[in-house]
Amino acid sequence: MELLDRIEFWHWWVLGAVLIAIEVFAPSTVFLWPAVAAAIVGFALLALEGMGWQYQALLFAALSVISIVGWRAYARTRPIESDDPTLNRRAEKHVGRVVTLKEPIVDGRGRIMIDGISWTVKGEDMEAGCAIKVVAADGALLMVERN
Repeated sequence: MELLDRIEFWHWWVLGAVLIAIEVFAPSTVFLWPAVAAAIVGFALLALEGMGWQYQALLFAALSVISIVGWRAYARTRPIESDDPTLNRRAEKHVGRVVTLKEPIVDGRGRIMIDGISWTVKGEDMEAGCAIKVVAADGALLMVERN
């Protein structure tokens, strides 16, 4: 425990810098808030030199939890507006499109080609060559109806 008694303010700042570096390589904002907490603990230790390591650790833990919970609550109430909200939901991008059925829909399943990619579709039985409209997406499955 003698080693812990020698913690200085700059140790916390180094920890904060390391956490920021991790955040840069693994962007998720998970490491950002403990980094901020470490910097604050460093400033607190600079102002209150006699603070024991137990209080420092407690302050770091409390500030980390408070900052993470606070940020998540703030972010939940103010979602980021995106110019492409379906960026990572490729199937949803096709909702509303009218395409030609590549293979017949038999027993409720068939295939279509959209932009060179084959998609499985679900809908009423139809013959190949029919014009269909994509009305919904469920994962990689497109729900279709006759157009």
